Amino acid sequence: MLQDVLLTPEEIAIRDEVREFVRTEVPADLLYRMDRDEITYPRQFVEALGERNLLGLRFSKEYGGRGLSWRAELASLEEVGVLGTALGCAFAMPSIVGEALHAFGTEEQKQRFLVPMLRGKLVSAEALTEPRGGSDFFGATTRAELKDGWFTVKGQKRFVVGAEGADFFLVYCSTNPEAVPHDRLSVLLIERDREGVEVKYLYHLLGTRGGGTGRLVFQDVRVPQANLIGGLNRGAEIFNTMMVPERLTSAGGALGGARAALEVAVRYSHRRRAFGQTIRSFQAVSFKVAEAITQLDAARALTLSAGSAAQARLPSARRLVSEAKRFATETAWEVVNLAMQIVGGIGYTNVFPIERLLRDIRLTQIWTGTNEIMNLLIQHEYYREVLGDPNLGRQVEADAAEADAADEKVYEDEEMWVKGW
Repeated sequence: MLQDVLLTPEEIAIRDEVREFVRTEVPADLLYRMDRDEITYPRQFVEALGERNLLGLRFSKEYGGRGLSWRAELASLEEVGVLGTALGCAFAMPSIVGEALHAFGTEEQKQRFLVPMLRGKLVSAEALTEPRGGSDFFGATTRAELKDGWFTVKGQKRFVVGAEGADFFLVYCSTNPEAVPHDRLSVLLIERDREGVEVKYLYHLLGTRGGGTGRLVFQDVRVPQANLIGGLNRGAEIFNTMMVPERLTSAGGALGGARAALEVAVRYSHRRRAFGQTIRSFQAVSFKVAEAITQLDAARALTLSAGSAAQARLPSARRLVSEAKRFATETAWEVVNLAMQIVGGIGYTNVFPIERLLRDIRLTQIWTGTNEIMNLLIQHEYYREVLGDPNLGRQVEADAAEADAADEKVYEDEEMWVKGW
């Protein structure tokens, strides 16, 4: 596998440890029951991961992590991703919420929330999206007013994965509504058992079922100022930092779901016979496999590279993470569709898991920032990198035969512009 070229021995070892857990410790019945919405949240799965020290792998050992790299976590997440997006998200959420706690939390917050979360003793969820919003994140209207050391929180969040099941929520609130958008928000840790916290509605989803996705209502919830992360009105800084694990984990999990579907199709095409031969002998099938595995390897390489950039905090990390999220999730969607086409009509039934993986993967192109938002970020960051590069390479514009024809390099004709041409 391409991973073996891109990972260190230590990273391969943790990937194999997670692979063994996924292979032997997760009953198929859990997947069936979650997909039938008979389980609203897989708490025992999270607890089992915590008992084996498999949550938040990249966080420091003093708080319960393993001090490993982003690549190690992404390789591990790919293994969990073969189970589907709901369990992949349950594995990834401690990494997402843990980012805010590890990077911005006080020592007291780390001991109260981060340590038990990484042990699987506390389940977390992140509350960003609002009924009136979506990609308009900084237009959040959930309000938190501070008085005498207490916030009073009022508002709603929706599409919260783990709304049903989490012990505490990381909630973005408007604390300075008259300010410019990036100075409006703060981040609060709100325990589920506080008076006024209610799970109002559980969504019936196309896929990614059993993850407790629902709407939260905060009705005059009193939250101590000690639960404020990173300082008042610093929500934008925390959000921008957390979008790295949000989007990288989306990419890593999608790789696992796509790989699982492709492996089912490959084994099927090796056994299924038509016209006196296995269907893998037909170019119509074998070329689909070639296309799928090439795209999947490319997506994996980009995702692991983005992980390395995030680990090193490179200036290009924001762009590469956005590229990885977009490319890996779109590739996963294409690969799962190719797998279903190879398997044919029986792949559209629940005799094989491809139909469930297809329903799951579709969401990855929408959540943690739509892929259209990823395109917006990618081009913006690349323009910034190229136009602000302090270490310019060869300026190939000068290599044209008539490069000195300055009159032909007219970017705007002022006279015609004035006339309205």
